[in-house]
Amino acid sequence: MPTAISDIATMLFRQVVGQKRLKKDFINMWENNRLPHALLILGKQGTGGLPFSLAIVQYIFCENKINGDACGTCASCSKVGRLEHPDLHLSFPSIAPKSGVKAMSKYFMQEFREFVAQSPYGSGFDWLQYIAAENKQGNITAEECRTIIETLNLKSYEGGKKIQIIWQPEYLGKEGNILLKLIEEPPADTFLFLVAENAEEILPTILSRTQVLKLAPIDAADIAEALTERQLADSRKAVQIAQLSNGSFVEALRLIHHTDGDLFTSVKRFFNAVFLNNKLEIARFCEEWSKAGREQQKNFLQYIIQLLEYAVRLKYIDTSHIHLPGEETDFLKKLVAKNLSDEVLRKMADALAKTIYKIERNAHAKTQLHALCIQMAFLANGWKLPEFA
Repeated sequence: MPTAISDIATMLFRQVVGQKRLKKDFINMWENNRLPHALLILGKQGTGGLPFSLAIVQYIFCENKINGDACGTCASCSKVGRLEHPDLHLSFPSIAPKSGVKAMSKYFMQEFREFVAQSPYGSGFDWLQYIAAENKQGNITAEECRTIIETLNLKSYEGGKKIQIIWQPEYLGKEGNILLKLIEEPPADTFLFLVAENAEEILPTILSRTQVLKLAPIDAADIAEALTERQLADSRKAVQIAQLSNGSFVEALRLIHHTDGDLFTSVKRFFNAVFLNNKLEIARFCEEWSKAGREQQKNFLQYIIQLLEYAVRLKYIDTSHIHLPGEETDFLKKLVAKNLSDEVLRKMADALAKTIYKIERNAHAKTQLHALCIQMAFLANGWKLPEFA
């Protein structure tokens, strides 16, 4: 079951995490009457393709637009928020509900509404798990494509615009060619929004007929702000999680459930032990962390790698985009002041990454952590590094 986000009842631009530049680009296109009728909203998992597309829909249908956003309260906003607006049409990967019946989105519409309410940043895989597809192959069928064409050629229910969202067009096989004429020449006041994660899996004939809006990885500061606003983490933990999430809000949500306590307290303890080569403290540290869950161990080690990367930035380039609490920033300054060479920092990061790799493959955690601490101590003190298998 995907991670739940209970506070999303409507789909407003201000509720979409990050993507500030793209929001401005859309508003610009809309206000200057330049919004294309076939738009591909493209972004990796966790960057918010579906929330962003629904925010566009809500903005277009909103009766009382305010300051570059939908009002969220008018009748049209309420209908879009429930995914029940009669002129909003949704297609997505589905499976045959029973033997002899073709896969169609209409058979899973209520489940899809529930899924979006719970997990607007979820992936196609999450969705298929949600409807218990198991080993069944989800797809968007030829019958679905023909239904899209028939529906969009009807008059709008409320006398305005019609919008079709095709979520995960990667699941369109060659049947997607059925839609080419519609994409090239849609009926008046009709928009098609294709929401995808991987352009390479979309038919080239469809790609060539759409204008692309690319979602960027979400800034760590925006992820941290969203986590604290939604009361999913305190400010300190939110910043740590945001640094580990690689620009993906869904990854941040996953990390929330696999990261206990304040990682930085353990980071300080770890570095103090290895810099001082305190064998007793190293042994205690490895004993304690060997009892943590595998995901917690990986997150801790990945956080150290992230801090080492920031240390390199602090040495050479602008640090205005490093959003860390003051204590972490002070720690990095002290680390840089130790004048460790770039080669040493790289070897430290490599040792950490190799330990993560081995832990992922069920290697004995205590042994791997102890070997890591010894390597880090040798590197920190400029000693000849021992070889480990």
